[in-house]
Amino acid sequence: MTHSEMTVGELIDLLSGCDRSAPVRQAMNPFFPMAHRLAQVVQSVDETGRPVVYLAEGRDEDTQLGNVPPEVAVALAWQGPVQAPPRRPRRSAGGK
Repeated sequence: MTHSEMTVGELIDLLSGCDRSAPVRQAMNPFFPMAHRLAQVVQSVDETGRPVVYLAEGRDEDTQLGNVPPEVAVALAWQGPVQAPPRRPRRSAGGK
């Protein structure tokens, strides 16, 4: 099974619509979604000799920032939207 991979050009196109001063983070692990700071971009080659670019997190202890915001996990389809349970009618002070 072959997977479609995002190219550097597609990444640049997607980033071109973003605020240039916004920090770049990586969302990782769909089963325990965490946010990580990016520290490096490394170009290499894969096992077939094709160029590949890696976005790497930093080594500092504060590189992992914590949980990905719920709306990001939903947008990535890592979890479904969560809705508050329906409210039950309140009982009156008389117990009725």
